Amino acid sequence: MKLLCLSNGHGEDIIAVRILQHLRKRVNNLAALPLVGEGKAYQQLPDIPIIGRVQKMPSGGFIYMDGSQLLGDLKGGLLQLLYSQVQTVRQWGKEGGCILAVGDIVPLFLAWLSGAEYAFVGTAKSEYYLRDENGKLSRQSWWQKWEGWSGSVYLPWERWLMTHRRCRGVFPRDGLTTETLQKWSIPAVDLGNPMMDNLEPGGIIAPSPPGVLNLTLLPGSRSPEAYENWRLILAAVSQLKISPLRCLAAIAPSLDLDPFCEVLQATGWDKVDGHSSKEQQLFQRGDDITMVLTREGFNDCLDLGDMAIAMAGTATEQFVGLGKPAIAIPGKGPQFTPAFAEAQSRLLGPSLILAENPQAVAGVVRSLLQDPPQLATIAVNGRRRLGEAGAGDRIADYLISKIFPNVKG
Repeated sequence: MKLLCLSNGHGEDIIAVRILQHLRKRVNNLAALPLVGEGKAYQQLPDIPIIGRVQKMPSGGFIYMDGSQLLGDLKGGLLQLLYSQVQTVRQWGKEGGCILAVGDIVPLFLAWLSGAEYAFVGTAKSEYYLRDENGKLSRQSWWQKWEGWSGSVYLPWERWLMTHRRCRGVFPRDGLTTETLQKWSIPAVDLGNPMMDNLEPGGIIAPSPPGVLNLTLLPGSRSPEAYENWRLILAAVSQLKISPLRCLAAIAPSLDLDPFCEVLQATGWDKVDGHSSKEQQLFQRGDDITMVLTREGFNDCLDLGDMAIAMAGTATEQFVGLGKPAIAIPGKGPQFTPAFAEAQSRLLGPSLILAENPQAVAGVVRSLLQDPPQLATIAVNGRRRLGEAGAGDRIADYLISKIFPNVKG
């Protein structure tokens, strides 16, 4: 038998790769089809081929956040791309293959459309958007109050796809969502969130001396939005009256460091000679504030940070999942808009604090430092909502032993 992995977005591709890394140890006939973008994350697994047509769209996959970009995607060949991908998955099903869908309703629907047996890793939705362990969250507008009209963050047609006889297993992103889906006899199992896998520090950035506050900065991974987010983050840092302070800026490998460095130098930061490379640079402001700008030390930035100023998606969730507080400043988008930040604050609960503007961040930092009980609550909350590391391995084992026992190399 054969297993095809469908995923729809860069974050989803990464999660899929983490599962496939474990599956390929015991399954020979694997393939992947990234539905959004070119699937660069799959380059980590050169022995797993990408089949079918892939194409980068003008929106970068964010049409659900900004509907105005849909027209650009349609002009860019979205319908033709979707038609080609449907043909690919249907052919896979005709040949007796199975499908692992990672993401939202798009890969889930294509998995059903294939005619094959399938499993689903739900990365996009969580019951925490609507409620927490204490009950429903308070919402303002009538539209927001209707978001959970069907009794779950997953809509009836999504749940139907998960209850179909060919859907052999569902892996939600957290325990609260799993419990809710099980009420509809959906074969949901809580094995954790692969997003928290492979975050071990690499030792690229040295620990700081005792007494230094380490502040992780997460401007996002999308250009040019990340550069605009960076200006807002630096404006927030400039308001902090804390010393000694070390800022750890995690810059996506896909982004150029030069624009970040230019803004730093234009706002009073001095480059430290002898500590620069293509992937990492060091800056200083005064005698007791330093800035590490790195494209290779992401895991170290998460591990060493005491708290974060975050304008990112997956990276923010990973930081919170380590039991640490993050402060978000709503940006202009297309990803990190005020609506996105508000939704993310519901997803992450007390672990993510929204600041109205850069000037408000300093007050939030002071409040957190003066409230150890709140920090303890945040630590428990983050780990509960994101789960323990190792989910990719657990899901792979479950797929082989319980769902597709014949899919063995």
